[in-house]
Amino acid sequence: MTARIDIPAIPVVKAPQTAEVLASLPVLSDAERAALVARIKRLLEEQDAVLIAHYYVDAEIQRLAEETGGYVSDSLDMARFGHEHPARTLVIAGVRFMGETAKILNPEKRVLMPTLEAECSLDLSCPAAEFVPFCDAHPDHTVVVYSNTSAEVKARADYVVTSSIAVKLVDHLRKQGKKILWAPDKHLGAYINSVTGADMLIWPGSCVVHDAFKADALAALKKERPGAAVLVHPESPAAVIALADAVGSTTQLIEAAKRLPNKEFIVATDSGIFYKMQQAAPEKTFLEAPTAGKGPSCMACAHCPWMAMNSLARVAVALETGANEIHVEEEIRRKALRATQRMLDFAKTLKAPVLGDA
Repeated sequence: MTARIDIPAIPVVKAPQTAEVLASLPVLSDAERAALVARIKRLLEEQDAVLIAHYYVDAEIQRLAEETGGYVSDSLDMARFGHEHPARTLVIAGVRFMGETAKILNPEKRVLMPTLEAECSLDLSCPAAEFVPFCDAHPDHTVVVYSNTSAEVKARADYVVTSSIAVKLVDHLRKQGKKILWAPDKHLGAYINSVTGADMLIWPGSCVVHDAFKADALAALKKERPGAAVLVHPESPAAVIALADAVGSTTQLIEAAKRLPNKEFIVATDSGIFYKMQQAAPEKTFLEAPTAGKGPSCMACAHCPWMAMNSLARVAVALETGANEIHVEEEIRRKALRATQRMLDFAKTLKAPVLGDA
């Protein structure tokens, strides 16, 4: 029998600063940008490719995806769209695990990314080399992992979940008497635990964007703007969640922005989502929730540095050269698909959407 072990110390994730990433990208004139967009449109057609973008990438990439018959959503829905779309090549603008998710659901298609340097702090905080033996040491726990994980971690899981369905699934397992091993986000895990009361072991990872939101500063801003509603993604700390008027996944927060009567919103998630929020509610105003600081004292400043690495120029290069193709070993892919399919099957019993991971 494998010995039980404590949760290991997670790797120190060294994220680049978003401001530095953005400063490293070339500044394009209007004419250069228009030429680049035209080039990408031509390449998409020539390559039988479709551009699929995450809510958190730059607005101009989201806009181009929409203009070319592509899609903007969360990672699992991006992968599902790619599966249903007839294109033979999927260009995934996001971070690496999103490209892997697309490949897991679409093994027959070529999956390209603008850059393979675009990582995710949640993924990096939960390496399979440490996570797998931790799971093996707790065989009495059902392993539930967030979609923000590598293919190898998904392959060890019993279930892969998005933030929109995680509470319902964990509560369902709790009612069956199951104990849960949750990874990788400690804040989302704590939120699920607070709602369900499930017996949970929680991996101590966090998102560099959401972990930086500060409750004291948010409370002060809320006091300054009493008419503003606060929208919070549950990857945020509990004290920030406690101040929310609506807590939910990316898709759920966009829906809340449209549904709630407030004319102003303070948003505690990546500011890349403002593009779709403003589409959904063009008459409303959206403000970033306060983070740890600005300038040198702010690592992400409400925008993921790895998401910021996606650019129009890198989309064009990936299409022209076939660079940054995603590959997933077939046995790993099959096991990861099994864990994902269990979530989809559970969602069907609820007749519930599963949109909305970060």
